[in-house]
Amino acid sequence: MAGHSKWANIKHRKMKEDAKRGAAFTKLARQITVAAKEGGGDPETNFKLRLAIDKAKAENVPNDNIDRAIARGVGGLDGDNYEEVVYEGYGPNGVAILLDVLTDNRNRTAGELRHRFSKYGGNLGEAGCVAWMFDKKGLLVLDEEGHDEDEVMMAALEAGAEDVVREDGVFKIYTEPGAFERVKQALDADLTFLAAEIAMIPQNTVAVEAERWPTLEKLIDSLDDLDDVQEVYTNHEIAG
Repeated sequence: MAGHSKWANIKHRKMKEDAKRGAAFTKLARQITVAAKEGGGDPETNFKLRLAIDKAKAENVPNDNIDRAIARGVGGLDGDNYEEVVYEGYGPNGVAILLDVLTDNRNRTAGELRHRFSKYGGNLGEAGCVAWMFDKKGLLVLDEEGHDEDEVMMAALEAGAEDVVREDGVFKIYTEPGAFERVKQALDADLTFLAAEIAMIPQNTVAVEAERWPTLEKLIDSLDDLDDVQEVYTNHEIAG
């Protein structure tokens, strides 16, 4: 199965400078608020909320921030107008880019995205232009340190996982979306995950020469810097 570029340098991404921490907290709080508004404020019965809370805690978001985000969603104090939208486009080298967005103003968001794509040699496309290149999968990411590959593989497959891939210092456990919650619950008792999410996984990758990577990286970072953009998925790999 093709790799998931978001996690190709996960350890590096965990070392983000403090200047970006506030923006990351804002995005995570928005995800929690929207999840609570849609499915209620109890993470035991709202799996989407539980995932959002776990993600926030993994990024060291304070508990008070999490509680306030839940209260805003349950009380309708915020998040009323946010909608989930997928935007698609192409970066340099024909790299496919898929964006998960939470926005309260589609026109504003589309304009900002179009500007950033254009600035770095890409273009914002029409709905469906690249989505067909990705598969929606459950994804559990586990640090390989301290774990035996055979044991991880056996436990994951017995729990109902579809595939396990070892690369870039992590194990990536893939599931069908409908099996994700069940597999995660089965493995939670013994494993602590770096990430757990429903992700868009590229079916194939596009090789980007090392000298061309900086421009694509700037585009990805520029898109990721937008508060409305929750996730950035691509189908690129850096050519060796």
